[in-house]
Amino acid sequence: MSNARFSLSEDTLKQIAADALAHAKVLGASAADAEVNDGFGQGVTVRAREVETIEYTRDKSLGVTVYVGRKRGSASTSDFSPKAIRDTVEAALTIARHTGEDDCAGLPDAHRHPTALPELDLYHPWDVPVETAIEIASRCEAAALDFDARITNSEGSNIYTQQWHFVHANSNGFVGGYPTSRYSLSCSVIGGQGDEMQRDDWYTAARREDELESAEAVGRRAAERTVRRLNARKLDTVQAPVLFDATLAGGLISHFVGAVSGGALYRKSTFLLDSLGTQVFAPNVNLREAPHMPRGLSSAPFDDEGVPTASRDVVTAGVVQGYFLGTYSARKLGMQSTGNAGGSHNLVLESGTLDFDGLLRKMGRGLVVTELLGSGINSVTGDYSRGAAGFWVEDGAIAYPVHEITIAGNLKEMFRGIVEIGSDVLKRGSKTTGSILIDNMTIAGN
Repeated sequence: MSNARFSLSEDTLKQIAADALAHAKVLGASAADAEVNDGFGQGVTVRAREVETIEYTRDKSLGVTVYVGRKRGSASTSDFSPKAIRDTVEAALTIARHTGEDDCAGLPDAHRHPTALPELDLYHPWDVPVETAIEIASRCEAAALDFDARITNSEGSNIYTQQWHFVHANSNGFVGGYPTSRYSLSCSVIGGQGDEMQRDDWYTAARREDELESAEAVGRRAAERTVRRLNARKLDTVQAPVLFDATLAGGLISHFVGAVSGGALYRKSTFLLDSLGTQVFAPNVNLREAPHMPRGLSSAPFDDEGVPTASRDVVTAGVVQGYFLGTYSARKLGMQSTGNAGGSHNLVLESGTLDFDGLLRKMGRGLVVTELLGSGINSVTGDYSRGAAGFWVEDGAIAYPVHEITIAGNLKEMFRGIVEIGSDVLKRGSKTTGSILIDNMTIAGN
C-alpha cells in the first residue's frame, strides 16, 4: 500500500521493523518482535452552538519486545531515527537481561502465523475538511437543542476521524499489517424541569463515514433520551426482573470475556475458573466471535502476536465452548492460543424475536436500566453492585423514570437468569447485542 495520507509508507514501516529485529539479533536476542504504527486524526467539538475545540493529531510509535532465552523485555519510542531505533532495542534487551526466566515466555510457534490474510475492508479514507466537520457537529447539536424546550444546555457534539496503518513483524519471519479507519459522532445534552436536571447522550461509530447515523438522528436521540428521564423518582428496595438496555447489555458480555480470559484463568482470579464445557448461561444464550466481519469495528485477520483469528462459537446453548487466550496464557494453561492476544473480536450475541416493547411486555413489572454508575464488580466472586438509573415498568409498559438506585446480584446467577435477548440489536462497537432481560435482581432504593 502506498498512500500519501500517511506520514510513512508501508514499505518504510516494514523497513523500520526489519531494522529493529536485525539489531536485536546482532545484540544477542534469541527472538524478537516489533510493531510500527503511523496515523492521524481530527476532532471537532461544538458546544452551545459555538466551536469549542479543533484538534489535529499525527502519531507514530515503535514497540519492540525481545527475548533472551525465556527472559523478556519491552521498550517503545516515537522517534524513528536509526539511533532511536537502536536505543529502543538496547533498552528492551537490558530489561530482558534483568528479568527472571519464564518457561511460558516467547513468540508464538512459527507454524501458527498465517500465510495469507483475508481482506476485511477496514480502511475507508475520508478527507473531511474542518469546515465540514464543524457543520456536521453543529447540525447534530442543533437537532438536540431544538428537539424540546426542556433541553436547556449542551455538553457538546463531537466528531472524530481516525486513520492509521501498522506493520507487525517478528523473528519467526512473520510480517503483516494493514490500514484502518474509524469515525464517530456523538452528542450529549442536559434537560431541566423545575429544579431537576438530567443528561444523556448518543453516539454512532463506523469504519465508513456513510455508515454513520445522520447528524440529526444522533442529536435527536440524545435529546429524546434526556427528556424522557425528567421527573425521575426513587424506588423502595425490591426484588424484580431487570432489563439491560442494548446500550449497556454489551457490558455483561465484557464481564464474561474478562472472566474467561487467559490472565484471569491462569492466576485463578475469576468466578468462572474451569468453566470450559460447563453451563454458565441460560440455554437460550449463544455467543459467537466473528473476527472476519467486513468493516467490523473489532475485525482483524490476526491478533497482537500475529496469530490468525478465526470465527468460532464461544457459548452454545449456554455452555462455554472456548476461552480467550494469547500465546503466554495458553502456555500457562497447557492450551493453544485462540488468537485473542490483545482482546476479543466482534462478539455477536444471538438475539431472540422480541423487540424492546415485547421485552417490556414479557417482563411485566420491573426495571429498565439505561445508565450504570461505578464499577462494583468482584471478578473473583462475581458479586455485582452498581448505581443505576432507568425506568420502572408496570403492566408491560414504562410507567416513570427512576434514579438514585443500586442494582445488585451475582454474575453467575445473572448469566443463568437471562430470560430473553431482544431483537433491538445495537451495532456500534466490539459487541453486538440487543437488550438483555434478567429474571431477578435486588434493586436497592429508599
